[in-house]
Amino acid sequence: MSLSHLNLRSDLLEEYSTLEYILLGDLRDLLQEPADEETCRWLLAVLDALLETLPREFDLKQQDGYLLEVLENYPNWSGAVERLQIEHTELFLKLKELRGRISQRISFAEIADEARRELKDWMLTLIAYHRHENRLLQTALNLEVGVGD
Repeated sequence: MSLSHLNLRSDLLEEYSTLEYILLGDLRDLLQEPADEETCRWLLAVLDALLETLPREFDLKQQDGYLLEVLENYPNWSGAVERLQIEHTELFLKLKELRGRISQRISFAEIADEARRELKDWMLTLIAYHRHENRLLQTALNLEVGVGD
């Protein structure tokens, strides 16, 4: 793979991560707004943008193999990498399901409290997922196996 291709992919990943961060901030702000139809419209727009961004970001991460840097050095960590892949899929499906439930309601006010709670839980799970992914990658890159006195 060429250096320019790697740089482009790295730049795109950074853009998606930044967009995701902004969208999560918007989502957090919207969850504090009054439970009216305007808030619901904005909430659905943010959820749509997240549902578009998350798979694109993950597809980029998977192009050469998800967490390949980890698996090349520590093939026995494949279980942890697979769990992260499954968790990412579950996060996406949960967000899609939440978005569907919010869009089907006649009145957002009827489900606002439940939606707020579930979206906050989803955001915490997403943050934990990213933290675990980063920790696994950093550990693999920084771990020096076999270094002795």
